[in-house]
Amino acid sequence: MRLVAAALLLLLTACAQSYPDDRFVALVRAMKPSVVLITMRVPPQDKKQKPAYDDAYGTGVVVASGAWGSDILTAAHVVAGAWDLHVTIGNRTKVPARVIASNDDADVALLRTSRADLEAVKLGPALDLRDQLGREVGLLGYPVPDEFEDEQLGLATSLGTGRLSALRDDALEVTVPIVPGESGGPIFLVDTGAIIGLADSRFDDEHSIGFAVPLADVLRFLHKTDRAHGF
Repeated sequence: MRLVAAALLLLLTACAQSYPDDRFVALVRAMKPSVVLITMRVPPQDKKQKPAYDDAYGTGVVVASGAWGSDILTAAHVVAGAWDLHVTIGNRTKVPARVIASNDDADVALLRTSRADLEAVKLGPALDLRDQLGREVGLLGYPVPDEFEDEQLGLATSLGTGRLSALRDDALEVTVPIVPGESGGPIFLVDTGAIIGLADSRFDDEHSIGFAVPLADVLRFLHKTDRAHGF
């Protein structure tokens, strides 16, 4: 019997497939629970519109959590002028949130929810990226979630990949098209999972070029606004 069991174990081990990107898949799986959908209402573009608001959305990432609640990082433009803010955790649980700090110059904002003990990402230290052009990067976020809802495709965290293509003034340029709804999502290195910035914007006429807020700017913002939680 022992020989049979050993042979069966050997067979199962041999059948278990491994792939070159298994580590990347594991990094994404570990980061996904910290990425949340942000929904809100904002003033309408057409002032004569009824109802007198638009539904809007963005992406956030949990950066601190405990019995007191959770802090969620996003882009400032995502929540500018917004009210009735909520975050959806794990693509299932929707809870209210509020803006506790915002910096329009850096385009970074911090939300807080009373939901306790969420999984938080580890931020920092900021890496020196001057010699890192060409590194593969990933983005987790929620591109146009209302379009997926209209097509009854359900809510899911989306993954995009590209390359770090340039270091601009106060911005990282990436070959990841930042789709509306993904702003505020984490941009991270594919090989290590290290977060290097927050998805921010793209050109109106050239969607293949995306921009991210560098992690160094994010950490400076958090040091001023969230030192109580280790920043």
